[in-house]
Amino acid sequence: MEVTVIQHALINEKLTVLRDVETSNERFREALNDLSFFLIYEALREIEMVGKDIHTPLAKTKGFFLEDYPVLVPVVRAGLGMLDAALALLPRSQVGFLGARRNETTFEPEEYLNTIPEDLNGSHVIVLDPMLATGGSLLHTLEIVRSSGAGSISVICVIASPEGIETISSSSYSGDLFLAAIDEKLNETAFILPGLGDAGDRQFGAM
Repeated sequence: MEVTVIQHALINEKLTVLRDVETSNERFREALNDLSFFLIYEALREIEMVGKDIHTPLAKTKGFFLEDYPVLVPVVRAGLGMLDAALALLPRSQVGFLGARRNETTFEPEEYLNTIPEDLNGSHVIVLDPMLATGGSLLHTLEIVRSSGAGSISVICVIASPEGIETISSSSYSGDLFLAAIDEKLNETAFILPGLGDAGDRQFGAM
């Protein structure tokens, strides 16, 4: 697995907004959307393009287009905050939702929603999840995506713990992981430190 921490002043600013305990739900959603746009933009830097002759008002020239749009898989509910940014860049992409909540006793993922197509037919898949903590939910997502016939897979997170990265690196996943930051560690309840709290609650409120 190739891990890329994307460095940019604006990413650092948006990440600071996300971390700040004083940030409102509304402002958190705005900052997550902005930061997701930057991360996804960079993650798509090497995406495959096809050439096509076009005409400007003055001359013929060569243009470039995406031939196959990736399938987007936000991990519900926290990953929903990254979806609008992804669709702004990839408006023709299909979306499959995966809902997995963490069992607070075992820290293992418990799936409650899955709309990922049964046959991805070799499509490039982009998984969206703000936080990579233990790695359990992400591993579960990757297993489902691969069993559905995905081709290449990219994972885009805001922050990750070293433990979560080690979990994914030790698995059979061979794709790319794009991050804004690698934090210090997990605490005793498997939350990332310093982290940003619960990304779902920070967006939508504690239920």
